[in-house]
Amino acid sequence: MSYAEAYARWQSDPEAFWAEAGKGIDWFTPAEKTFDPDQGAYGRWFAGATCNTCWNAVDRHVEAGHGERTAVIYDSPVTHTEARYSFADLQSEVGALAQVMRDHGVGKGDRVIIYMPMVPQAIFAMLASARLGAVHSVVFGGFAAHELATRIEDAAPKMIISASCGIEPGRVVHYKPLLDAAIEESSAKPDHCLILQREIEPATIVDGRDVDYAEAVGAAKDAGRMTECVPVAATDPLYILYTSGTTGQPKGVVRDNGGHMVALRWTMEQHYGVKPGEVFWAASDVGWVVGHSYICYGPLLNGSATVVYEGKPVGTPDAGAFWRVIQDHEVVALFTAPTAFRAIKKEDPTGALIADYDLSNFRTLFLAGERSDPATVQWAEEKLDRPVIDHWWQTETGWAMSGNPVGLGQVPVKHGSPGVPMPGYDIRVLDDGGNEVAPGTLGNIVCKLPLPPSSFPTLWNAEERFRKSYLDEFPEFYATSDAGLIDEDGYVFIMARTDDIINVAGHRLSTGAMEEVLSAHPDIAECAVVGVADALKGQMPLGFYVTNDGVDRAEADLQGELVAQVRQSIGAVAAFKTAIEVKRLPKTRSGKVLRGTMQKIADRAEFKMPAAIDDPAILDEISDALKTRGLLP
Repeated sequence: MSYAEAYARWQSDPEAFWAEAGKGIDWFTPAEKTFDPDQGAYGRWFAGATCNTCWNAVDRHVEAGHGERTAVIYDSPVTHTEARYSFADLQSEVGALAQVMRDHGVGKGDRVIIYMPMVPQAIFAMLASARLGAVHSVVFGGFAAHELATRIEDAAPKMIISASCGIEPGRVVHYKPLLDAAIEESSAKPDHCLILQREIEPATIVDGRDVDYAEAVGAAKDAGRMTECVPVAATDPLYILYTSGTTGQPKGVVRDNGGHMVALRWTMEQHYGVKPGEVFWAASDVGWVVGHSYICYGPLLNGSATVVYEGKPVGTPDAGAFWRVIQDHEVVALFTAPTAFRAIKKEDPTGALIADYDLSNFRTLFLAGERSDPATVQWAEEKLDRPVIDHWWQTETGWAMSGNPVGLGQVPVKHGSPGVPMPGYDIRVLDDGGNEVAPGTLGNIVCKLPLPPSSFPTLWNAEERFRKSYLDEFPEFYATSDAGLIDEDGYVFIMARTDDIINVAGHRLSTGAMEEVLSAHPDIAECAVVGVADALKGQMPLGFYVTNDGVDRAEADLQGELVAQVRQSIGAVAAFKTAIEVKRLPKTRSGKVLRGTMQKIADRAEFKMPAAIDDPAILDEISDALKTRGLLP
């Protein structure tokens, strides 16, 4: 079945399409309705069915005779450790952990916060929660105490599973003191904390509350104690994943059990083209939605192996780190953020390190998480000589809204576009008045309701906020808060967050389009464009750029070339006059550039330190660069 056939089949009968996909999942009891339009804000999928996500990700593979097949590969260059777990090993680890959790009062519907580094036990904890019918909420490891406290306050967990520390190149992140401070700040208190002690920095245990992970799980395994998989409703929550809100109060995106499994299982073969038994690697973190969907659940639901990588694209030890992992573990597909490839390209512009590794098993590179500029995609295509597939999705959806479905037969690539709408998504572009615009016209990207399986049904304890944030602005549509266009061939182009569309003398301009032009310059490793306040024109674009390693040029000369490129490609209407060289761009730990914070610095506006910022010192570097150019006092 081709992409066109699959999309047409979905359009003609969405319920039949997803009912067929649902046959890839084991159900304890079947759905009464594939889709019930009367449940929730826009309907619920697989209403009346019962199931268990852990059963489908672990136990059914063992039952089918695939217990010895590799399930989890742990690769940690920061600790010089590698480990492999078969599906049978995974069942043993998860079953014992779930028993320990049950022994300490965790049951169906209880919340469990997981605050862990990139270690296999983070995956075990997610699956053990699912096994019990509990609702997990993974908080990115190393988040500051206050940010963790807000999530504890909102989720009110029965238990927190954490580690003594995280390990990054050149530093140890002290998790346990952060956890203790967060619990102290929050009015919601967990009954118990399960602590994984790491050799590099063991933590102090709080008597009566803290439990040693290795001791408790080891005792359960030695005694042969493990739980069954608890049946839950397909519409019951599997997890809460907090995403930053514009008010500073995090939004708890809810994911259900049934639709989530159906969609992710379908995407592994149809979108990513990965078969059971093959190795898939999502180079992300379990604290982000990519880690939930494609480090933990997607590959395991598919019977594939997943890589848990505790390292970086560069610096562990060099820009060949990804190629070494692909070689050593026979990875067939890699999914990572464009930022990772910009970092690799900056340190190894010629791609020389690629030749040092055997990538014969590697078929496809997938990029998502931030806009993939054509220059980075073309660099990766040229150096790897393999398909490079951009795709676009959000925490709220849990899987690709638009992409290029390798499993269905790849459609032609258009650089700058994350592909075509996936089955399940009716993507439109509307003006601010809610009217559909012509092909090629910039506007608000929205999706016609209902959203497909796996998309969030609500926000945790915040139904009114859910409706106000996503549904009220454009009735009958889900507002993505992304701006872009759809061309005459149906390809989606995501140009910026709607907040990043700037108004220059009445002209709505995309900062993403300007970044695309800047990044095409051979000396540029990465860049960002923001709109700053201007008394005459309302806003003016301001560019920041980082050069490739080895580039040694006068800033004025390079700026002149960049300004000329924007003028030639976009026109004088862009009013692009200023580009500033910086050593680094401020980013979240998932690799997203903090454009909003940069804009506030340039506008001399107050801002809150972003919770997920990778290195706060970079903001001082941005300020210093602006002062040097006379743009700040």
